[in-house]
Amino acid sequence: MHTRTAGPSDLDGLTALMTEAFASDPLWRWAFDDLAGLEQWWRFLITSALRYPSISIAGDHAAAAVWIPPGGVELTEEEEGRVEPLLRSLVGPRADAILTLLERFEETHPTEPHYYLSLLGTANAHRGRGVGMALLGEGLRRCDGEGVPAYLESSNPTNDRRYDAVGFRRVGSFSTPDDAHAVSAMWRARV
Repeated sequence: MHTRTAGPSDLDGLTALMTEAFASDPLWRWAFDDLAGLEQWWRFLITSALRYPSISIAGDHAAAAVWIPPGGVELTEEEEGRVEPLLRSLVGPRADAILTLLERFEETHPTEPHYYLSLLGTANAHRGRGVGMALLGEGLRRCDGEGVPAYLESSNPTNDRRYDAVGFRRVGSFSTPDDAHAVSAMWRARV
């Protein structure tokens, strides 16, 4: 399947793809019980990530990998200041719990330069065909070519074995504030 680098005109397609791909994700559905809220959250994150030429798309938004390059940040300082108001508007009183969860993401994030796989999603119609893993493999070849490690957080335990199979190792974990869902922090050393 043809792959390409995303541009600003892909925002709607990427947002729809990630919303569909994470519609039954245990962690993100805990955070956003309303898909419309999850969609707005992904739009916010993807809008920021599009400033880097490191989002890969397979086919017509069949799958996508959102990578933050070494030295990059997922959100700018200005965007960080918009997180709390955005969450309060999307989830109301649940915002405090989600903000605590986001702090746990930040606290676990490694400081060594690396490629950060912020999001990897496959459209329902393409699941089980290896499209997402092929896209991941393409990104990992770039990491290897540059001699740079990679990091991700697995929000769904059923995906951990897929990441293990391509060289990621669990280096930590954290949970939602109510301990209902766990996240695996996974690192892939430079090759």
